[in-house]
Amino acid sequence: MISAPDPAPATSAPADLIVLAPVWTGVSAAPSAEAVAIRGDRIVGLDAAARSLRGPATRMVEAADGLVVPGFQDAHVHPPTAGRKLLTVDLDPLDGGEAYLRAVGEYAAAHPQEEWIVGGGWAMEHFPGGTPRAEDLDAVVPDRPVFLFNRDVHGAWVNSAALARAGIDARTPDPPDGRIERAAGGAPTGTLHEGAAYSFETRHVPAPTAQQWQEALSAAQAHLHALGITGWQDAWVTPDTQDAYRSLAAAGRLTARVVGALWWDRHRGLEQIDELLTRREQSAPGFFPTTVKIMLDGVLENGTGALLESYCDGGGGFTGERGLTYVEDDVMTAAVTELDRAGFQVHVHAIGDRAVRGALDAFATARAANGPLDNRHHIAHLQLIQPRDVPRFAELGVTANCQTYWAQHEPQMDELTIPFLGPERSRMQYPFADLLRTGARLAMGSDWSVTTADPLQQIEVAVRRVDPDNREREPFLPEQRLELAVALAAFTAGSAWINHDDEAGVIAVGRRADLAVLDRDLFAPDVLPTDARVTHAVASGRVVAEA
Repeated sequence: MISAPDPAPATSAPADLIVLAPVWTGVSAAPSAEAVAIRGDRIVGLDAAARSLRGPATRMVEAADGLVVPGFQDAHVHPPTAGRKLLTVDLDPLDGGEAYLRAVGEYAAAHPQEEWIVGGGWAMEHFPGGTPRAEDLDAVVPDRPVFLFNRDVHGAWVNSAALARAGIDARTPDPPDGRIERAAGGAPTGTLHEGAAYSFETRHVPAPTAQQWQEALSAAQAHLHALGITGWQDAWVTPDTQDAYRSLAAAGRLTARVVGALWWDRHRGLEQIDELLTRREQSAPGFFPTTVKIMLDGVLENGTGALLESYCDGGGGFTGERGLTYVEDDVMTAAVTELDRAGFQVHVHAIGDRAVRGALDAFATARAANGPLDNRHHIAHLQLIQPRDVPRFAELGVTANCQTYWAQHEPQMDELTIPFLGPERSRMQYPFADLLRTGARLAMGSDWSVTTADPLQQIEVAVRRVDPDNREREPFLPEQRLELAVALAAFTAGSAWINHDDEAGVIAVGRRADLAVLDRDLFAPDVLPTDARVTHAVASGRVVAEA
């Protein structure tokens, strides 16, 4: 929690909005209140001082049984692609292959004018070995190419028409940063992993138009606001999506505060920094492209997460494979050092223990070269961390950007991860409490649309390590649970810190008026986070979502 509020404004003009409800401020010196008053984009009063600012035009919101919290900030999210999926083939809400195929077929029938059928959200656990097949898609869309990213966006499902359009056959080699799933004779079966999926999309799938990207962002923003999210860090900003953010901002339609993480092209080197510096200047009101995102490895469930030791084979032996590292150590170290010197924040994707250690080593070199700067670097995902590396986050001032929803028993964990890590490494997954105990700063992000964008679901998993939809399941490594106040602080002040947003993250007089109103008090007995719902979201003093 933040130690002290800012000083109160001098004026006593009536408030524009007063919320009468229990308030969790996130400020350790004054952790609770019973009312909050807003004028313009600022918080101007708490408790009795807030009530005294009621005027004839003041809007009143009452939630006596609820709770007001600072606006949630998502430190790792993908709104453009998530919003695009909402508007195309969205498989996220569906459960299994038959439902997927029905949705794809219905969408194709309803959109005969579309040359390609695109979307995604399928889960690996619904297919043998996590790899769906082209012929299943052929049965519902035989005449047009289909390209569907999986839920974690590390693989894609394509049909035969798509493979033919791209010229992929048994003679096509795997790219160095990916894999084409094949039958015994080498023919592609319909699943593309990592770089094979990304390069396919880049080369062959028609890119969305500028208008389509703006529509996708608008849909994503509405979804996030409805969940109480008032700001975020977009973890994969391309020139096209950067233009979409700027267009929304210019039209007055960007109501969130957004930090853009500019994508580091792993196929290039340090020469791209000049381009990133130019793009950093292309900001807009509410949009700040001040971060660079480096994707260091893949994911464990398809064997592309970078491990220090070999994957297990699931039968008591080892495969000899240690996953993929997308940026070599010397390039990674040089890039982080130069980006740090240039004043960029660096946001690293690291899943496996080899990737986590490599990222920490790069930050250590940058710190030794440049001194401790206020760039607020962070590492996201952090699925597997060796115990010796846990204290290094605090030592290096690197924030742990946690995707807490993943820390639960579910098929992807129990069937596609634990057997291939083995028991010892499986106990090292998502060590959020250990990171906290060693002094690391915590932030939280959803990685939506990989998983739900709902902060309340993610907070419940953080405090219980159990699927909110299956609360009777065995907790996953319960010793790594976080206290509710800690998890709330991570999803508010912690993520605001990541976003260099020192005006938000807490509810205090003088701070920007970003807050979420819940219909239940999360701290009440027998209430769990997902029992509550967001009724109002306020961003910069403006009600941007209302149930």
